[in-house]
Amino acid sequence: MKCHECEKEGKHSDTVGICIICGRGVCNDHLVREQVPVWEGEYQIRLKCMGDECELKDMQPLLKIVCKPCHEALKDNI
Repeated sequence: MKCHECEKEGKHSDTVGICIICGRGVCNDHLVREQVPVWEGEYQIRLKCMGDECELKDMQPLLKIVCKPCHEALKDNI
């Protein structure tokens, strides 16, 4: 599988992960691997915290992979 973001730029890079939000394949250059907010609700998503500001009790136990566009959207919803 090839990186979705690289393909848009005319490059051909292998995928190393899948975004947990949109499902796009991404390479090392186009992924963010960090603690993601705990989502509340079914359709309206409310974010409790983001990144290093989160405390362990608020977080899902593992780091998650998100693509850079989804990461930006998450940060915009804080």
